[in-house]
Amino acid sequence: MYKVGLSSSAFSLDEATFKRLAESGIEATELSMPLDAHLSLNHKEVLELSQRYGVKLWSYHLPFFPFKKIDISSLDPELRKNAIELYSTLIAKAADIGIDKFVLHPSGEPIADEDREERIKYSMQNIDFLAELAHRHGARIAVEDLPRSCIGSTVDELARLVSVNDKLRVCFDTNHLLKDDPVDLVKTLGDRIITLHVSDYDFIDERHWLPGEGLNDWSGIYKSLCEVGYNGIWMYEVPLRSKTITRSRDLAFTDFYNNAHAIFEDKTPERIY
Repeated sequence: MYKVGLSSSAFSLDEATFKRLAESGIEATELSMPLDAHLSLNHKEVLELSQRYGVKLWSYHLPFFPFKKIDISSLDPELRKNAIELYSTLIAKAADIGIDKFVLHPSGEPIADEDREERIKYSMQNIDFLAELAHRHGARIAVEDLPRSCIGSTVDELARLVSVNDKLRVCFDTNHLLKDDPVDLVKTLGDRIITLHVSDYDFIDERHWLPGEGLNDWSGIYKSLCEVGYNGIWMYEVPLRSKTITRSRDLAFTDFYNNAHAIFEDKTPERIY
């Protein structure tokens, strides 16, 4: 059974929110936000709120959008350079408040088939650089599996990416694989998984639904993570209001706590119709 976390992509980083998270049994968050918010974030204030309410700053999702500005696999050397400079600044600031896991997208999209190998080459070069940079800050890069034409869209390709440096780790996103079984990712890369993005989908495209609203085998995912010794946070990456599924109300923080514990107890999560 894991502690439950929720990505800040679902909420604002203010005192009222940290208080509600704590009251709802949410014990951790991943800092994730639009690019402008990354640049203006008051790191010390967020740390103080985290400590006051006992909500751990578990991980930091490095920005990845817009793709035309941020893409470490880009064929444009200036864009790659700018992305690395941005990431270097953000890693230093977040590591300074104790964050030691940085989630990284290995590319943007779309990626044409004829460009794929060259872009994988650039992505691996920059992932290797970031792995060493993070290590100097006492942190690790967690490379995330991605959907569609993105680099890292299969288990084999993700394994290839992280093979470039033994300091690299994996962020397992449970709703991104469109060609492979999510359980196979755990079985193949389980010893490298240090954080999760938990959500459900229809196997057609990423949806970021609450587990139980899609087709994932949650019993299999949970048991496979336990078997490989994953000991991190059960970190949801689900918006409170979805654009792709109809619910009778917006999600509440307590819904994530209840959903997680249903999975941990091998029960079917309750759906909100």
